[in-house]
Amino acid sequence: MGLIDHLRTIFARAPEKPAPPADSTPANSQDRRKHPRIDARKGTRVLIIDDSPTVLTFLKKVFTSAGYVPLVAGNAERGLQIARSAKPDLVVLDVIMPGMNGFAALRQIRRDPEVQHLPVIMMSGNEQATEQFYVMRIGADSFMSKPFSRFDIFSRIERMLDENLVPRRIQA
Repeated sequence: MGLIDHLRTIFARAPEKPAPPADSTPANSQDRRKHPRIDARKGTRVLIIDDSPTVLTFLKKVFTSAGYVPLVAGNAERGLQIARSAKPDLVVLDVIMPGMNGFAALRQIRRDPEVQHLPVIMMSGNEQATEQFYVMRIGADSFMSKPFSRFDIFSRIERMLDENLVPRRIQA
């Protein structure tokens, strides 16, 4: 049997990957066009805490273009200081960071009476479902896997908006 015949045999036996159920995939671009995005009020302050300069730059640009006021911190310790002093309306927090990680930062946020009311979206490049479950259990309001899109970000924020277009904690 030649190499090409051998490869055909291997690929013929390879099981096809089933398509994901329709309800588990994000809305496609046609659905997004039918339902315009609802943004938070202009000037909403969002604190972005991530050790990656690339992620910080991307999110800062995305939020600025949508009328938000981004505040950035390259580590959790600095992020907690900014949260207490600047009183943001929303926090976007990375899970894996050197020093204090996102889990510890979220615990501190939830224990601090000054900032415990803040809605928090956590994000991680780790695709383990247990991580997502854990961040929700310790008080995150939403979770995004990296990489993510503008749509991913704003769809999560839209679910948190109150009648005044202010992000609020999601009540269980």
